[in-house]
Amino acid sequence: MRSSDTAHPTIKVVPRSADPAFTLLIVDDDAGDRTLCRRSLRSAFGKRLRILEEDSGEGGLDAINRNAITCALIDYSLPGIDGLEVLRRIRLKYPYLPVVMIDGKGHDVIAVQSMKEGAQDYIAKSTITPSTLQRAIEMAIRHSALREHTFRLNSALESSMHGLCVFDSDGRLVVCNSRYASMYGLSPERFQRGVSLRSILEWRVASGNSPEDGAEYIDQRLLELARRRPHVAVNKLRDGRFILVSHQPTSDGGWVTIHQDITAEKVAEAKLEYMAHHDALTRLPNRTLLQERLNGYLSRGKREERLAILFLDLDHFKQVNDTLGHSVGDALLCAVVDRVRECTRDADVLARLGGDEFAILQSDVEQPTSATHLAQRLIDQLSRSFDVKGHQIDIGVSIGISIAPNDGTQSDQLLKNADMALFRAKEHRNRFCFFEAGMDARMQARRALQVDLRKALAGGQFELFYQPLVNLRENTVRCFEALLRWNHPARGLVTPADFIPLAEETGLIVPIGEWVLRQCCAEAAKWPAGIKVAVNLSPVQFRDGGLVATVEAAIAAAGIAADRLELEITEAVLLENSEASLAALHQLRALGVGIAMDDFGTGYSSLSYLRSFPFDKIKIDRSFIRGLDGSKDSVAIIRAISGLGADLGLVTTAEGVETGQQLELVRALGCTEVQGYLIGRPQPACEVPCLLRRLGAEGVVSPQNCASASSPAPPPR
Repeated sequence: MRSSDTAHPTIKVVPRSADPAFTLLIVDDDAGDRTLCRRSLRSAFGKRLRILEEDSGEGGLDAINRNAITCALIDYSLPGIDGLEVLRRIRLKYPYLPVVMIDGKGHDVIAVQSMKEGAQDYIAKSTITPSTLQRAIEMAIRHSALREHTFRLNSALESSMHGLCVFDSDGRLVVCNSRYASMYGLSPERFQRGVSLRSILEWRVASGNSPEDGAEYIDQRLLELARRRPHVAVNKLRDGRFILVSHQPTSDGGWVTIHQDITAEKVAEAKLEYMAHHDALTRLPNRTLLQERLNGYLSRGKREERLAILFLDLDHFKQVNDTLGHSVGDALLCAVVDRVRECTRDADVLARLGGDEFAILQSDVEQPTSATHLAQRLIDQLSRSFDVKGHQIDIGVSIGISIAPNDGTQSDQLLKNADMALFRAKEHRNRFCFFEAGMDARMQARRALQVDLRKALAGGQFELFYQPLVNLRENTVRCFEALLRWNHPARGLVTPADFIPLAEETGLIVPIGEWVLRQCCAEAAKWPAGIKVAVNLSPVQFRDGGLVATVEAAIAAAGIAADRLELEITEAVLLENSEASLAALHQLRALGVGIAMDDFGTGYSSLSYLRSFPFDKIKIDRSFIRGLDGSKDSVAIIRAISGLGADLGLVTTAEGVETGQQLELVRALGCTEVQGYLIGRPQPACEVPCLLRRLGAEGVVSPQNCASASSPAPPPR
């Protein structure tokens, strides 16, 4: 009898009233013996029992493969494949299928062989009755189920990455996996069933696999277990490992304990904690940790204790990054940290706030004397040249200082006040400045101005004024310099000196500069063809990288010739990033745009820049013009600059000419161009045509025109 069922059911104990799914297989080549077994089974389990019969080992194996067999009765003496071989093959594929071996001889040797090969029981055919067969089958199923359960439990225990132990109510070991033994460096042979927990803990202490105080650890562990409550703890072992121990009581009075090595997680947590509170480059505490330390000092409640916060900002550091690259900049920052450490005590907290900004928390010393001395040492040390990756680098440092409790008793307030003091120090660079009460109001006013400045461009609040430049040889106006004005809706006219530095600091000078270029080129298109327009450029516009394209677009949009535009720069443009700036200047000059060096004679390297770039014009700073009245030095300087300009084929412009005497002097000294209130004050664009008419037909200059042109009181330059 065969069936097409193929599923192998979960093994279970046979009930007295057989389940319909309970299927028995009889494998015997003797039909009479099969009949005996079948009748005994029917008598024992009832008619609902399903019975399959096969007369050969091959047929039996096939039936097992195709049906869900609950238990198999296999004759020892089968033709072809005998009963033992059938049993061996069953065990290879179905290790937990209950098998009862039957045999007509009833030899003990056969019984032993059968049990060794994996049979659950052995019955001699002569002893088969309904009761003996039922008892053998039920025992076989129970035994097989227990073996499977034990195997699965052991597999689960051994496959676990964690150490696992089960103890009974007397505190003696029931079972544990090998991971537990290896975790604590102990031999698995020690962990025999019945060993006490105290013995295991003592072994661990002796082997060094316990917390520092081994005796206290044992007492504490036993006390926790005696409370019979769930418990979770993290133990740090003497070798630095962290073990998470989870204890769970069981209903029979025992407990289960899981030991998990969480060292890697703890190391990762510590690394994340470190990264969250330290700067990656310098390994210094960051702003967060600085504030925590500051809060710790302030929370002591010692109002008489004075501490100082010093904010440091490196001068000219951005130029290092822009010209030499970030790798050199990073190396410089590390060198700066080394020097700063030489100036501070071990008790001081040195932190990096970000970029080129640092902070020092100084406590337990006399203030403000100690902060003053430290600030001066820092300035002296950081003013010395740095040798970084083959580059000689000169920077400086500006320092702002706040003192507690005078400048605040809360960390936020102290840090804010140190920052405001730093802002004041940066106005002059390479100096230190203590916080003063009035700084807050000035800072608020500055922030308000910054907000308004962002709105000014979109709101059409900017306006260009134009001041004429006169060619002294031709007595004609050849150029107008465009000068920016801000008509603030509430403040009135804001001078460039008040908002240009702020625009440069915030980067707003770039969009403002683009607007200026477009606007002045468009105005120049309305003037006579021989008159140029001059525009001042900021170093920030060169750093932006889009200056050349912006100039090209402005010229094209206005439809003017490129040589009608002059761009004025100061030596700060070349100081910040000489290579990139020179490249941009050469591109602009290649377009046909004129380039002028403004404020010539006031810098350190003006003459060297005349050699590095072919300027078209040099504008002599107004300070030398003011000194003409009583200074021989000014006369000599102007004569020398004019002569240099003539030798190099450059136009030399005298700025700030306000009197007729000054005009005649600069003419006599060789200047080729003048600009100043004597010639004409800055005027709105709509007044330029009238100004040209007042200066004479086709712009010819006369003393009378000069006087009339200078008469209106304009907005300040």
